[in-house]
Amino acid sequence: MKNKILPADREELLKELKTRFEKNVGRHKGLEWAKVQTKLEAKPEKLWTLGEMERTGGEPDVVGFDKKTGEFIFFDCSAESPKERRSLCYDREAWESRKEHKPKDTAVDMAAAIGIEILTEDEYRELQNLGEFDLKTSSWVKTPTDVRSLGGAIFCDRRFGRVFTYHNGAESYYAARGWRGSLRV
Repeated sequence: MKNKILPADREELLKELKTRFEKNVGRHKGLEWAKVQTKLEAKPEKLWTLGEMERTGGEPDVVGFDKKTGEFIFFDCSAESPKERRSLCYDREAWESRKEHKPKDTAVDMAAAIGIEILTEDEYRELQNLGEFDLKTSSWVKTPTDVRSLGGAIFCDRRFGRVFTYHNGAESYYAARGWRGSLRV
């Protein structure tokens, strides 16, 4: 039953998402929960994905609506980088390059398995306009091809009231670095 959510889990997740939506109205001004829920109920595979975002500590919430596509946009809105998505190198190539002490997974592979996209640097900055995130942790963001082709990857965090973008070897991993994702429904 891969990518299927059980009815009891579905109801609990919808309740959790609605509570978060109502508690954080500043993230989605002018949007109505009833419309979000209708869209989610029509796309159970997306609800499963949101359940995986929730299970791994992402605390997904609606952060926008794309008028062109008619999709609601969810981002991971946990205060710190999601707990179950830390200590990961950037991608499979980086993971394979490690001779020893390989992490359990990679950010790119985990995002693909869940069915979401890693936030871009611009999306990460959009998220930071909605609140203060990653004050103690950092998050890998989608790395441009030219940077990745040279062995690097980029990550962001918020320190000293500012959002910073840094670089590191894609094979590196740290207990305080995870990744955040987005989903369109």
